[in-house]
Amino acid sequence: MAEPLDPYDAHLTTADMVILEMEAKDKTDATNQLAERLHAAGRISDLDGFLKNVNAREHQLATGLPGGIGLPHARSEFVSQTSIAVGITKYGHALDFGAADGPATVILLIATPASSFSDHLEVLATLARSLSKESFRESLRRAYDAEVIAELINSSLVFFDH
Repeated sequence: MAEPLDPYDAHLTTADMVILEMEAKDKTDATNQLAERLHAAGRISDLDGFLKNVNAREHQLATGLPGGIGLPHARSEFVSQTSIAVGITKYGHALDFGAADGPATVILLIATPASSFSDHLEVLATLARSLSKESFRESLRRAYDAEVIAELINSSLVFFDH
């Protein structure tokens, strides 16, 4: 059972929200697996409701970024605090998130409360900047350790004021 949510725990992600060696049928399956981690961690109150928000967003515009990144995201009334779940796909299990340069091997599901429009944009922009650096992407792929991956994500957003 997940620990009760500490309101003073400002971490955007924790090792519990990281899936290593992820195997998913497609981007929807990957998003569902990551959302389940957020739900188990107490960051999402209604899993199905949140997934509807993510899927609606995904239909508006592909969320693949260059360099093998999938960045599904949504603002949702079912999110209690800004959170990021991370999936690193198993070798040979890359997923199509619609990026022009090919499928994604690093998937970051960003969940922000419905009221936090500026937070949502700030997290997306900051993460996109970090992920545009090949060294950062490679660090995530090579970590093989959920704690290290969580720390990399949290430290990349250290200036994010929640």
